[in-house]
Amino acid sequence: MADKKRSGDSYAYVKPRRDGQADAWSEESGKRGGQVLSEVAEVAPPADVASKFGLATGEKAVVRRRIILLDGSPVELADSYYPLPVARGTALAEKRKIKGGAPTLLAELGYRPRHVSEDLTFRPADEAEREGLELPPGSSVLTLLRTTTTAEGSLYEVQLMTMKAPRTLHYEIEVD
Repeated sequence: MADKKRSGDSYAYVKPRRDGQADAWSEESGKRGGQVLSEVAEVAPPADVASKFGLATGEKAVVRRRIILLDGSPVELADSYYPLPVARGTALAEKRKIKGGAPTLLAELGYRPRHVSEDLTFRPADEAEREGLELPPGSSVLTLLRTTTTAEGSLYEVQLMTMKAPRTLHYEIEVD
């Protein structure tokens, strides 16, 4: 099982990367991190994500779904949602890796993070989560709902991460 304590800087996950720089997950974990891009699609997001974007029932956003790996085992299901005007016609809406990652592309598109808000919830895992994270029946998960806005207050990304539990998370966010 993955290390149960994770301490890091959430800003590393939303800021653009420099050329040749490893992804934030690999740098933070110090282990062999990785991810599998499992889906990119226009979808009606879950209610909590739709609410953050101010979407009406049935309105769509682009989602990039990833399975986050640590030493080859799944430890997190990470879904990143983007409003259609932000993502359509960009690599965010294509099922392929993005050079430098989504934060780098978003910065190139004019979306630089200024404020990050995170909400954590501990709850029982559903069947899809148990399967995706290789958890036994009766397991719980920790979810993190992260919203990222620009200096002007434009919300451009909502991430929903579902992690194996129990875990201890410590995040610090300081944006210049």
